[in-house]
Amino acid sequence: MNASLMNTTPPRKSPPLVALRRQARHYAVQAMYQWQLAGASLNQIEAEFRSDYDFKKVDGDYFHELIHEVPAQLDELDSLIAPLLDRNIKELGSVELAVLRLATYELKQRIDVPFKVVINEAVSLDKKFGATDSHKYINGVLDKLAHQLRSTEVNGSKSTDNPNKHL
Repeated sequence: MNASLMNTTPPRKSPPLVALRRQARHYAVQAMYQWQLAGASLNQIEAEFRSDYDFKKVDGDYFHELIHEVPAQLDELDSLIAPLLDRNIKELGSVELAVLRLATYELKQRIDVPFKVVINEAVSLDKKFGATDSHKYINGVLDKLAHQLRSTEVNGSKSTDNPNKHL
């Protein structure tokens, strides 16, 4: 019998896309925070992250997209966020601002990512990095934004969320 056929070690599975993207968002929020505070070059920040962290469990293309496209669309993203706030956008904490900008980009540009995923991921990131209870504020702002940017998806979701709809 051929020796290569006797190898019963299963091939290594790569992490699912959900996990890869979650880690990409995790690093992207940190990179955006660094960019907002230090103003360093995005290419430099990206190179540092790629050398300092194991990117085998990261959607590297998604990370790259987020950290380059969010700053490229900053004025437009901030103009979507600002009317939904109860304060001036400059009064937001740096973490909350990074999370809101990233999630706003995803709601606006990445319709392949369900709005509930965008909001849940943003809330999770803010719980990890943001101020105590600021995740509640993030959730409220993004919920309003989802109604604006993804009204069809949000309204469709409401009709499927009703457990009594078939009664």
